This record gives sequence, structure tokens and C-alpha cells, in this order.
Amino acid sequence: MLLRWLAAASRPGLAAVFATVLAAIAFAAPAAPPAAPAAPVVVIPLKGAVGPASASFIVRGMAHARDGGAQLIVLEMDTPGGLDLSMREIIQAILASPVPVAGYVYPGGARAASAGTYILYASHIAAMAPGTNLGAASPVQIGIGGPGSPGGAQKPEATPASAPAGAPPQDTMERKQMHDASAYIRGLAQLRGRNAEWGERAVREAVSLSASEAVAQRVADLLAPDLPALLRALDGRRVQAAGVERVLHTAQAPVQMLEPDWRSRFLAVITEPSVALILMMIGIYGLIFEFSTPGMVLPGVAGAICLLLALFALQMLPVSYAGLGLIALGVGCMVAELFLPTFGALGVGGIIAFVFGAVMLIDTDVPGFGIPLWLIGALALASAAFLLAVWTLLWRARRLPTVSGGDAMLGLPGVMLELRDGARQDGWAEVRGERWRVHGALPLAPGQRVRVIGRHGLLLEVRALDAAEDAAEGPVQDAANAPVTIHPSTRGA
Repeated sequence: MLLRWLAAASRPGLAAVFATVLAAIAFAAPAAPPAAPAAPVVVIPLKGAVGPASASFIVRGMAHARDGGAQLIVLEMDTPGGLDLSMREIIQAILASPVPVAGYVYPGGARAASAGTYILYASHIAAMAPGTNLGAASPVQIGIGGPGSPGGAQKPEATPASAPAGAPPQDTMERKQMHDASAYIRGLAQLRGRNAEWGERAVREAVSLSASEAVAQRVADLLAPDLPALLRALDGRRVQAAGVERVLHTAQAPVQMLEPDWRSRFLAVITEPSVALILMMIGIYGLIFEFSTPGMVLPGVAGAICLLLALFALQMLPVSYAGLGLIALGVGCMVAELFLPTFGALGVGGIIAFVFGAVMLIDTDVPGFGIPLWLIGALALASAAFLLAVWTLLWRARRLPTVSGGDAMLGLPGVMLELRDGARQDGWAEVRGERWRVHGALPLAPGQRVRVIGRHGLLLEVRALDAAEDAAEGPVQDAANAPVTIHPSTRGA
């Protein structure tokens, strides 16, 4: 039958029908669906010290990646460490993230020291570029006076390994912080299946590792020279995130780079301890000028804005309230110096209190979060120069003659106009263009030059000028023809 059908199909008409049927079948068959595009990979940079601004940016960036359907978040790290609270905020966001996070120490020469080591341990994937390093995660004692200082605390940050490796802590607070930091990094290592023993050594002994050593000792998962190589190496890897296993398809995935927005950059500027201190000083002095000379408006508005920004920045930083109180005391003493006759005691004491307060203000030794001594010295010198200028102006003003009130008449010269009837020591005189009733201890005469030595209500007490004083005052104007202004108080007398 098949042979007969093929022979029949060889005829021209039947061949055409057969071709038409085959074409219809081909078009009717459903086409294979196109491959779905891979979910994007979001890259979030972590550059510089870990602080409130960088923590806020990273947490918001991770939320943006989750809402955008990203399959992987790459945290590009190059940090010397940072603040404990900011570090823990980032780690909590990583542990709760449903999107896997790959900590990537990049580029070559970068580091994940101190707080960066904790963040790398907390990441679902730990990768490093050749020529990078991590470690030195020992706690440091903060505050003035070193270990055991009042109000001092410790944070898991980098510290110089000046003490012998493995040396026991010196006090209870240091032991508590050391054990807490060791347990924290050990818990992160056990969660991610990394080398917990080395992590504890990094805390207790401040040791560090290069990238190749970190991979060999199971501290990091892999080496990757750049981001494309990292994505190729992670393609097909299975990762547990928020209790769900995910398979990464990153070889051809689109990459989205997140850059800090204006809010993050603004927070990074005002949370710089030096900027916060300057804003606080501008705010305090602006309000002082406004309260001392009401109505200027601009100093008050600018001072209030700067002071509020400074307070916002300080509440995000590890601030020592003792240092803040000393700064407030110092500024108060310098202001009181302008109004009290303390002969510089309050001003000098205020400058000293301000310097000590500024040194103690930021309660941490983390790199990038201290206030440089040159800035403290510059602000102290500026305050001293301001006080010196005010003292100079006050001294000059004190030596100037009185120009208002009743005492302004003392020492003024005058000319006798006439004597009262039957009196030789009482009469009328012209003083500063005004007609005043005068009295002298000695007899007076019309046209005589006199000087005011006292005032009793509307009566001036005068004395006659001697020859030298009379010559110094210049030629005597004819009292009979001199224009006289009648003082209002003498009308009708």
C-alpha cells in the first residue's frame, strides 16, 4: 500500500496537494516559547568607613533590589571598618534578605578590614579579587583614657596589633566586648559554613589574610578578578536565602549599578564628625548673635538650621555626652565673658572646656570618624580671636567719653551769659549751644569761659577756666552776640 501511495504521489497534481498539506501542518504546530530573560544582578558599592550614611544606602539599595526582582546582590567592598551599630544594621539586612548577597572585595588593593570582615562572613557568598585582604577585626577601646575609661565601650573595629597576640584583656568591659565580638563572628561563620576558628583569631589576635589564603582556609568562597568573571563563576550555583534555595543564572544576566543618591551623599557629609562640630559651632554663635541683637534675622535663621543639622548628625554618631556637655559649658563661659567683668577668667576657662569637649566628642577610634586635632585647634583659636576682639572693643568703649544721659554734660566747656540779680556765683551760661542755669564756687562774670564739673537736676555746677585752659579752648565768642538755644527745661524760669 505504501508503495502504491508513493507511486501515486509522484504524479504532479498529487505532489502539489501533498506539499500543501505538509505546509499547513508545519504552520499549525505551536512554536517553542522564547527563553525568559534572566533576572538582573544589582551591584551596591560599599566604599570607605561603614557609617550611618553608608548603612542607610545599603539597606535601601537591598530593598530596591528585592522589589525589582533581582536574583543576586553584589556588595562591592573596600572598607577599613566602621561603626558597630551601622555594621550590625547591614548584617541584619543581609541575614533577612530573600535575595542572595555576594560580598565581593574589589578592586585589587581593596580590603575588608574590621567591620568589613564581619559583613563578608555574613554574606551568602564571599568572593575576593586578587591582591585584596581581610581581617584585623579586634575590638578597640574607645573614649579618653584608654581601657577602663569612664563611659568607655568597645566596638568590633580595627586596632593596631601593638599588644602581644592572644594577650588577655585587662578589665571586665574589655573581656565582655571581646567575647561578644568573638561569638558574633563565630555565629556568622557557622551560619555560612566558613572557617570559624580563623574568624575568632581575627577578633582576638587581629590577624589578616590575603585573598588566596582566605580561599585556601575557607574564609572566602572564590577568587574573581572582575565582576563578569564573578558572575560566570556563580552561574548555576545553589544558594540558600531566607530559607529558600535558589539557583543563580548570572552568566548572561543584566547588571544594574546603584550609586548613592543625593540623600545618601548629604548624610555622608553632615555625619562627618568634623562637619557636625562646625555646624554646631555656627548654630550656637548664630543664635547668640540673634539673641544679643534681635531683628537681624539672618544669624538666627542660619544658626537654627545649622544647629538642627548638627543635632541630627550627632544623634547618628557615637557621641560622648560628657564631651558634648563640655562643649556647651565652654561656649556658655565664652558668652558670659562678654557680659561679666571676669577679666578673661571665663573666656580662658571656656576655651579649655571646649577643647577637651571636642577631643572627647566622638566616642570611637574608628578610622574616618575622629575629629582632627588641627580642626579643634583652629576652632579654639577662632574663638580666642573673637573674644580678644570683643575685649579690645569693650576697652576702647570704656575709655570713650559719655555721649548720652546726664553724665554727658560733665567736662563740657561753656560761656557765661549773665548773672542773676544780686548774685555773683549764680547765673546763666551757654553749654553745647543750650542755655543752662549754672552755679560756681567762686564769683563768675559774663563772657567768662567755664567748665561743667557737676549736675544737679537742671542746675549745672561750673568752675572758671584758668588761662591755659582758656587758651586751649580757642578764642572766646562774644557772649552778647552768640546764638543761644534755650533749653526746654529753662523756659519761663
